[in-house]
Amino acid sequence: MIADHSANQTKAQPELVALFVSDTHLNATLPLTTAAFLSFLDKQATQAKSLYLLGDLFEYWVGDDNINDSYNLPIVQALRKVHDHGVQLYWIAGNRDFLIGADFSAATGAILLNDPSVIDLAGKKIVLSHGDAQCTDDHAYMKFRAQVRQAEWQTTFLAMPLEQRKKIIEGLRTESKMEQKQKSVAIMDVNADAIAALFLQTGSSTMIHGHTHRPAIHTNNGQTRHVLPDWDCDCDDQTKRGGWLAAYSDGNIQAYNWDGNLK
Repeated sequence: MIADHSANQTKAQPELVALFVSDTHLNATLPLTTAAFLSFLDKQATQAKSLYLLGDLFEYWVGDDNINDSYNLPIVQALRKVHDHGVQLYWIAGNRDFLIGADFSAATGAILLNDPSVIDLAGKKIVLSHGDAQCTDDHAYMKFRAQVRQAEWQTTFLAMPLEQRKKIIEGLRTESKMEQKQKSVAIMDVNADAIAALFLQTGSSTMIHGHTHRPAIHTNNGQTRHVLPDWDCDCDDQTKRGGWLAAYSDGNIQAYNWDGNLK
């Protein structure tokens, strides 16, 4: 009798359950970074069941009435294409694009999540955040963050003419860059106690966030914290950076570089 080994010839591969990305800081001055992200949406994102965008997708966002801007619209359309492919999109606001709202959600199909949010994925309870709320040592930034996240402040700002808002945001970006040069690296990183409190508050053992631009995997007391990278493909080849996390149905979470290669 000849044994039938056909059932064992192909081992089932784990399903790509979700992708996580943040801090692409898309803007017209970074054409190669923009192209790399659009390639990621077309080639990788369409293969997943869900895509989580964890903030600072755009370098800045002055309001949903700027969706039809010549730079913004192709990105919005690319996100919609991913959604229409059957991929569920989720969005958590960053410190650069916290003015993303209902019109953006409708245009892209993305579900806007609170920061933090907890998801159950492949048997894991994962807490998601942009990460800036945990940078509690930066007192000046935390005060600014509290101000601009107030509904009254946002209503007043969004009532201003579009061009005026753009000028204000440009001024804030310039001021922020100058302040960052005067701050220590430690102050701009997440606070260990804030991270521990978030794990405790959510009952999660896995965390994924961005913001700090310090990609790494931190493990402590059975807890794992994945930090997403920022993107910049417009520098020289040796310093190009960016990437995403991929979560599979077997519970594995793997990091990939901007070019699609495993880290």
